[in-house]
Amino acid sequence: ALVALIRDPRLESKDLCRFILGPDFPTGGEILNHKRELRAIYETGQGTIRLRAQYTVEAQKRRRRVVITSVPYQVNKARLVEQIAAHISSRRLPQATDVRDESTDQVRLVVEIKPDASPEAVMAYLYKHTDLQIPYPVNMTALLPTATPGVGQPARVDLRSLCRHFLDFRLEVVTRRLRHELRELEERLHILAGFRKLFDNLERAVRLIRKAASRAEAAERLRQEFRLDDVQADAVLETRLYQLARLEVDKLLAEEREKQERAAEVRSLLRKEKARWRIVEEELREVARKYGDPRRTKLSAGADLVYDADAYVVHEDTTVVVTRDGWVKRVGEIKDPASTRVREGDVAQWILRGSTRDHLALFSNFGMIYVLRATAVPATTGYGEPVQSLLHFGDGERVIGATLVRPGEDERPEPPARWLVATARGMGFFCKPNLAETTRNGRRFARLKAGDEVVSFAPAEGSLVTAVTRSGKVLTFPSHELPELASAGRGVILMRVDPSDRLVGALAHRMDVKLAARGEDGTERRFAPPAPAHRAQSGRKILQRMTISSCCVAEAATSLF
Repeated sequence: ALVALIRDPRLESKDLCRFILGPDFPTGGEILNHKRELRAIYETGQGTIRLRAQYTVEAQKRRRRVVITSVPYQVNKARLVEQIAAHISSRRLPQATDVRDESTDQVRLVVEIKPDASPEAVMAYLYKHTDLQIPYPVNMTALLPTATPGVGQPARVDLRSLCRHFLDFRLEVVTRRLRHELRELEERLHILAGFRKLFDNLERAVRLIRKAASRAEAAERLRQEFRLDDVQADAVLETRLYQLARLEVDKLLAEEREKQERAAEVRSLLRKEKARWRIVEEELREVARKYGDPRRTKLSAGADLVYDADAYVVHEDTTVVVTRDGWVKRVGEIKDPASTRVREGDVAQWILRGSTRDHLALFSNFGMIYVLRATAVPATTGYGEPVQSLLHFGDGERVIGATLVRPGEDERPEPPARWLVATARGMGFFCKPNLAETTRNGRRFARLKAGDEVVSFAPAEGSLVTAVTRSGKVLTFPSHELPELASAGRGVILMRVDPSDRLVGALAHRMDVKLAARGEDGTERRFAPPAPAHRAQSGRKILQRMTISSCCVAEAATSLF
C-alpha cells in the first residue's frame, strides 16, 4: 500500500484497501467483518473488528473432539480454559464433557464432546459465551506534526492519512540521513585535501615537525608552510609515520576520489525529490523481503455459526421458587412448599412447576415485565439469588407476580391470554403482554401516577372481578366493565379507595369460587365474593378485624401462600 501511494499520491483509502485487506493479528484467528465494514473502518479511522478463534475437528474411534488452534489477540489462554470449564461443569454446555490445554509452542485447546454432539453447535456456544470471540476496537488516533517542532496534535486519521504521514516521515528521514552523510563526506574530503598538499614535499613536513618544540608550534609551522587550517594541521599531526609511505598515500588519494564521487551523488539526490522517493520505496521493499511472512489472521466474512439457545438446554422438569422478598431459585421438585429453604422472615410466595425450556416472567410494582429463561435462574437448594442480581430492577422495585411461560407449542396448557392489572389507588385494566421474548431490562405494561404502584397482576379467567382493600373492603363487578388496553396505560377505576386505605389485589374469577385473604399477621380466611355490583364503587367491609396483605382464588392458595 505504501509503495502504491508513492507511485500514485492520488490514491484514497478505498483504493489502498486493495492491498490492505484487514488487520493481521500475531496470534492468528478469524476476522468476521465484511469487506465493506473493513473499508468503513479504514475510511473513518474507527470501528470494531469481530475476531474469533480457529478450530478443527479430530475423530478418534467413535468419539470426536474440537481442537482450538488459535485464540483472539490479547486473550489470556489460561483464563479462557477456565471459562470453558465453568460452562461445562455447570451443564450450560451439555454437548461437551471436558476441556484441557495441550499447548506447546502451538495453541492446542482440546474440548471433548459427546458422540452425538455437533462440533458446530459447541463452537457456536463458546463463541457467544467465552472470549473465543471478542470485539476488538479500532481507534486510529495519532499525534500529527504541527508548526512547533517536537509537538504533536492528536487526531483521528483514515488509512490514507496514516500512510501519507508515514511516507512523509520516511522521506524526511532519508533526506536528513543524506545531509548527514554529505556533511561527513565534506569533512573527510577537507582533511584529505590537506594531506594532498603535503604529498609532494613530505620530507620538509617531517623536518618542520621534528624541529618544533611543541605540538602547538608544529601545527603553527604546518599551517604557515602548507597553508593548512587548524583541522587539517591536527589531522596531519595525528597521522602515524607509516601512513605517509607511498602505498598509503595512494590509498588516501583513492579514498578522496571515491568520496568525491559519493558526495556528488548525494548532492544530486538532495536536489531531486523523486530520486529520494525511489530510496524510500526500495527500503520499504527490503523491509517486506526481510520481515514479510504469510498472513496469520484469516478473513471469514459472513461465516458466523448459527446459535440456537434452546439447543443447549437439558430438557427436564424443574420448579422455580420466587419468594415474597424477591429471591429466586430453581430446584428439581418440591413436594412440600413449606419445606423449601428461604431466608429468615421470608416466604416462598410463588411455586412454579414447569420445564427447563420455559421462560420465567416476573411482574413488578413499577408496572414492568421481566422475562428470562428458566435455566438462567440459579439451581440451588439454598436461598437462591435476589432478582436484582439477575434483572435490572430499580430502587424500591419488587416482584408482585410470577409465572412460567412456554414459548411456542407445548403439550401443557398455555398461559392465560389476558391478565388483570390492579394498582394501590384502585386503578385497573386487562392486558395481553408479550411473555415470549426475554428482557432483563423490562417492558412496561402499566403507567402509574405519582405515589401509585401495581399491587397485583393476575390471570384473567372468569366473568367477575373482585377487588380487596387493606382494611377488608371488597367489591365484585362484571369483568366486561373493565377495558383491555393494547399498550401500557393507567386504565380505569376498579374501586374507590379511601385516602387512608389501599387496594391489595384484584382477581378475575368464575361465579362459583371461594376467595382467600391473608392478613399481615399471617392468618388466612376464606370468603365468598359479594353479589356483583358495578365498578368504581367503594365496596363493603366483609373481612372484619383483619388487616389484609394479599388475596387469591382459594383453589390457587398453594401457589400464593
